[in-house]
Amino acid sequence: MRGTHLGEFEELVLLAVAALNDNAYAVVVKSEIEEKADRKVNISAIHTALYRLEEKGFLESSVGGATKTRGGKSKRFFKVTAYGFKSLREAQSLRQSFWNVIPQLSTQK
Repeated sequence: MRGTHLGEFEELVLLAVAALNDNAYAVVVKSEIEEKADRKVNISAIHTALYRLEEKGFLESSVGGATKTRGGKSKRFFKVTAYGFKSLREAQSLRQSFWNVIPQLSTQK
């Protein structure tokens, strides 16, 4: 298992996989991030992040059956591990702890 640091883009990918549940493969992860984060993403960046997250132990994957619509190619489905969910909760907690100590935001001067 490589380093356990979770970068901002990796966190987005991990959150997308968690939200997609059993239907998380690269193309739909890309669509989910583009829709929810209003951010254009390159499919190769998604693939790189998915494999890196798997290497770190945050995700696990399995290969689905080949389909004619994909020219006989199969899809690799990803699933968040218990360690991945723990890391997401820790990231959320860390962010919230910072928000809790920031003085009340005000638009008034």
